[in-house]
Amino acid sequence: MTQSLPARSGVGLKPSHLAAIFETEPDIGFFEVHAENYMGAGGPPHRWLSLIRQDYPLSLHGVGLSIGGARPLDRDHLDRLRALIDRYRPGMFSEHLAWSSHEAGFLNDLLPVPYTDETLARVCAHIHQVQETLGRQMLLENPSTYLRFAESTWDEVDFIAEVARRTGCGLLLDVNNVMVTCTNQLWDPYAYVARYPLARVQEIHLAGHARDADEAGRPLLIDSHDRPVSDPVWQLYAHALSLTGPLPTLIEWDNEVPDWPVLLAEAQRADAVMAARGLAHAV
Repeated sequence: MTQSLPARSGVGLKPSHLAAIFETEPDIGFFEVHAENYMGAGGPPHRWLSLIRQDYPLSLHGVGLSIGGARPLDRDHLDRLRALIDRYRPGMFSEHLAWSSHEAGFLNDLLPVPYTDETLARVCAHIHQVQETLGRQMLLENPSTYLRFAESTWDEVDFIAEVARRTGCGLLLDVNNVMVTCTNQLWDPYAYVARYPLARVQEIHLAGHARDADEAGRPLLIDSHDRPVSDPVWQLYAHALSLTGPLPTLIEWDNEVPDWPVLLAEAQRADAVMAARGLAHAV
């Protein structure tokens, strides 16, 4: 049976944290896993995930479909994804507005797409195929970007809104990605959120980013997922919640993974932000 995600905080499930999780049984809303890490038929990863699934809802996050890629979707990958979803019945499944496949093979990165009519048609066709194959709605995540394509004819928010309108997909609002993109492209992140199709947002992501500078000395943010969520992102998250109401919120920390208490404290802070507005389970 599919378990819906509560309007609570969750974290990415990391092997280094399993012992602490099983020992302490933390009060946490859900766990997220990357689909591509569980596409084998069995072994320890599935044994651990099955145990977690008994006590917590799951969110499944894809990083390999290449929704924005020029090539057709990988049918074998999509079939393995369907089998994984049928096995664990996650509360939500999400993917990125990005591409990672090319004629030369698969690139281990999430690369941005130009916002053109051609890209729009391709992304919508791919999302239709995913949703038809899986038999369920998927969520599309907004990207973190560093430059604007010269050939883009769509504004990013308008592009994402049109994808959602044409396909009926839900949206995953990555607040850190909003901050990264808006800082790098000199946009107002609060105006971005205000214009976003918030009625379609079903999950939020928070993560840490690294600060650098470009050749002109302007701030350059890198979506690094290797440190705590920054104060400006927490503030933008609180603002987004004031517009959306309570939503499942994931803390992403994929590199330089900290000890369990550090990650748990980040999740508890997200719960506290919601609770302060009377939106969620109090901590």
